[in-house]
Amino acid sequence: QVQLQESGPGLVKPSQTLSLTCTVSGGSITTKSRYWSWIRQPPGKGLEWMGAISYDGSTYYSPSLKSRTSISRDTSKNQITLQLNSVTPEDTAVYYCARERLPLGGTTWTNYEYRGQGTQVTVSS
Repeated sequence: QVQLQESGPGLVKPSQTLSLTCTVSGGSITTKSRYWSWIRQPPGKGLEWMGAISYDGSTYYSPSLKSRTSISRDTSKNQITLQLNSVTPEDTAVYYCARERLPLGGTTWTNYEYRGQGTQVTVSS
């Protein structure tokens, strides 16, 4: 059974960089044809797909967030990381990591095979 666990600060100040880590267990992030995504859900809104990294390290980003987002991985730790630069209060959301089926970009949970429990991030001074 694949399990994912997000970790990172719950509070970030405006203009700073948000950094989150997703630790994957029960399966390797380098297993062929697996895609690992970051998704967020602002309060009272639907899911927003942020981007993904594939089993071979290729990255894919939402056009609306591409200029501020970076997704990377540490294969030795089986971890995926998310960095979101220049955050504003509008980036306040629950952030999830998940294993996604193709095509990427899903905005409903039916597109995801496994997901973490999510971590609340609040952007506030």
